[in-house]
Amino acid sequence: MQLPPVIPLFDSFEFIQVGNSVVNQYITQISMKKVADAGLVIEHASDWLFEQKHNENNYKAYRSELTTFLHWCFDVVSMSPIEVTRKDMSHYVDYCQAPPIALIGYFNVPQFKLDKMRDERVPNPQWRPFVGKKRLGQIQPYALSDNALKTKMAILSSFYSYLTSEEYCERNPAQIWLNHSRFAANRQYQRQHHEDDNSLAFTELQWSYIMATVTALAETSPELHQRSLFLISLIYCCYLRISDVSARAGYSPVMDQFKRNQQTGIWSFHIPLSKGGKRRSVAISKALLDALVKYRQFLGLTDYPRPNENHPLFVRHKAAGRGRDVGILNANLGIRQVRDEIQSIINLAADSIEADGFAQDAAQMRKLTAHNIRHTGITHDININRRPLSHVQADAGHESIDTTSQYLHTSQIERHESAFNKPIDHLKGIE
Repeated sequence: MQLPPVIPLFDSFEFIQVGNSVVNQYITQISMKKVADAGLVIEHASDWLFEQKHNENNYKAYRSELTTFLHWCFDVVSMSPIEVTRKDMSHYVDYCQAPPIALIGYFNVPQFKLDKMRDERVPNPQWRPFVGKKRLGQIQPYALSDNALKTKMAILSSFYSYLTSEEYCERNPAQIWLNHSRFAANRQYQRQHHEDDNSLAFTELQWSYIMATVTALAETSPELHQRSLFLISLIYCCYLRISDVSARAGYSPVMDQFKRNQQTGIWSFHIPLSKGGKRRSVAISKALLDALVKYRQFLGLTDYPRPNENHPLFVRHKAAGRGRDVGILNANLGIRQVRDEIQSIINLAADSIEADGFAQDAAQMRKLTAHNIRHTGITHDININRRPLSHVQADAGHESIDTTSQYLHTSQIERHESAFNKPIDHLKGIE
């Protein structure tokens, strides 16, 4: 099979979650020989890209820039994106301003095409990561305009903001580079972390509509939505990522992940390997344990999971039509199915809150996704339930308490009330 000099990593959004055998083989080799976390990076990148599916132009622009940047990380400097510094980002800019001639194309072609003989989509051998210009049939010297460079770095800054919100990365070298570049005066590219939709949480009001919506659906259509109710409850209560509750390569969530300590009787949910590369056990509330019992009763199982119970956590309603679980009914839901199911609930809740006169809340809810439920659980536990930061840190899998502290929100009124009666001399009046 003829391949392009650089392997494109992400197909169009219709196929991005299906996977591609050529890309998988390439990433496996990169993981083994050059960049150990290449597979995790691709998973994060695919999830981030898929969230742009409603804007085709954004999707294409983001995909092209990510592919070029990850090619530089994996093939040129053999470095994980989480190791990249501002100085490294400057080297990447230099690379983009003068790329190898073999990587420059002069017309736009699809990154992937259908190979009828293999009956699968494969990288297009005519594709190149850089596009040059011709004038009157003559090749012009390659040049990267300031606007193109700013766009590249703004896209990478957005991606790094996503990685930070997922606690996979602690710095944003693209934003740091922009802040110290000649473009620094242009505030359009100085995105603040709190303004990024990826890190937002649903408000109390918005979350109440989501829970009311999914609870009503579970009562009227239990065969479809008892699963939805427990799925959303579990993600919220245990601060889970979508990949923690859905089947993917090397991971298939099962009931045995709910574990009871024989000495203390305490239940927890065990995550053997998250996309953050960590394993952890999350403490379970009584409300979630009650929800688990109700869900298992609906499935016809015993109230509590038995040790080594391998029953899938969230089973399909219909047999899989393709992939490794083809024809199997009681197979775990994949990432796409979990995300789509939750998104449909969010959209219904947004319709409901809008009908009640909260148009602004509805508009914001429609920008959020299943990804934001993890942030909502952490934010609500810290700011509403008043759980100690150290407890939330452990359950969320944060390495640093500083990461957890970013979810601590206080209003001006709250700060005033907590400061109003502060004494200057704590010993005054004590004899």
